[in-house]
Amino acid sequence: MHIERQIATNTDPAGPWSLVVPLKPLARAKSRLAPATGAALRPRLALAFARDTVAAALSCPAVRDVVVVTDDTEAGAALAALGARIVPDEPDHGLNAALAHGERTVRAERPGAALAALNADLPALRPGELSRVLNFSAAFPRAFVTDAAGIGTTFLSAAPGVELRPAFGGSSRARHLDSGAVEISLTGIDSVRQDVDTGDDLRAALALGVGPHTAGRWAAGAPLGDR
Repeated sequence: MHIERQIATNTDPAGPWSLVVPLKPLARAKSRLAPATGAALRPRLALAFARDTVAAALSCPAVRDVVVVTDDTEAGAALAALGARIVPDEPDHGLNAALAHGERTVRAERPGAALAALNADLPALRPGELSRVLNFSAAFPRAFVTDAAGIGTTFLSAAPGVELRPAFGGSSRARHLDSGAVEISLTGIDSVRQDVDTGDDLRAALALGVGPHTAGRWAAGAPLGDR
């Protein structure tokens, strides 16, 4: 039986958590969303998703800092304004390489940091739900949250001294299970699971209640087919 532990306070040198959020250039982001939103709105929504994700993460009491790995100057400026640290995607070799780069950046300064990778497309993210996930994860060397579809991954954690070993993309749930990471089975963390790749995903996120950046951009943009 898993028991949730108390979240580390700011006096703990190993915590709170550092989060690494990868974000590809907006011009290439969320390509599968274009049929539902239109090509012009897609990159604007991708940035709005990231802004709401980062803002919610920084509002989480378990989070010390958020490192965003991106080469997009517009996104970098917008997320830095929220308080994120922006790190260039120097590997420029895909999602998992970007996450590994972010991990090295964090641990170069805080070798004993507990850290987690978090998707940039969680516009409905709730700080309280993220706190529960981080609190639960603290009991394991590595743990992950499966996406709402039950196929991918939206969150992967690594305890102090443990390598993150990200395997995001496609059927990443199976890969993270095979790697020995513990699947987080908490209920009531829908906002941590609901990433947005398609029109149906966006509808689900809107039903959960998205953050102000996504809500504002969506209200000003083109509707889904049935809106």
